[in-house]
Amino acid sequence: MDAREMKVKAAQAALQYVEDGMRLGIGTGSTAEEFVRLLAEKVADGLKVEGVPTSERTARLCLELGVPLKSLDELPQLDLTIDGADELDAALTLIKGGGGALLREKIVASASTQMIVIADETKVVETLGRFPLPIEVNPFGLSSTRIAIDRLAERLGLSGELKLRRSSEDVFTTDGGHYILDAFFGRIPDAEALAVQLNSIPGVVEHGLFINIASFAIIAGPAGARTLKAN
Repeated sequence: MDAREMKVKAAQAALQYVEDGMRLGIGTGSTAEEFVRLLAEKVADGLKVEGVPTSERTARLCLELGVPLKSLDELPQLDLTIDGADELDAALTLIKGGGGALLREKIVASASTQMIVIADETKVVETLGRFPLPIEVNPFGLSSTRIAIDRLAERLGLSGELKLRRSSEDVFTTDGGHYILDAFFGRIPDAEALAVQLNSIPGVVEHGLFINIASFAIIAGPAGARTLKAN
């Protein structure tokens, strides 16, 4: 089973939790896109849902495939969000934002009664940090914000480069008009402490640590899909 097949397996398993009439948060990324394709087939067969996309990219795919969409202002409380993750550990702490949509993803997930993470088994780690941590920052005062993050990392015993994300030759800009600093910290032994202190830096808009947000995860591997709940 290749990587795409595993993503499809996870998406198929998550689709079983979608019920008629649901207000649904729809995630961003390659695994979430497999879910959108499967969801669109169900909608074509008569399933009634209203979706809130977490990115412009997801919105375009949903509209192309016929999945009905609303804004989060129109549906401020959601039943369920289904989204992928770049990494997750046994406590269901996530790193998200590889696709650049972490702010909207976190807002949508937090507005939902439940969040189901869909991922292949390569995304499960013992300790977060193999995947660089995306930190969404305001373009104003970028250098000052970078220095503040570096000092915070030093206080927490973390080290590693902060790279300004680029798209080709241009600086990558999120749907909200912000930049992303990817933090190559390596192991993050205390994600909660890092999350709290990143939130205290004025130039940080949001970070990709999702803590106590996911309800459970569906993890796909060669043997099929399994459910992972927090320890």
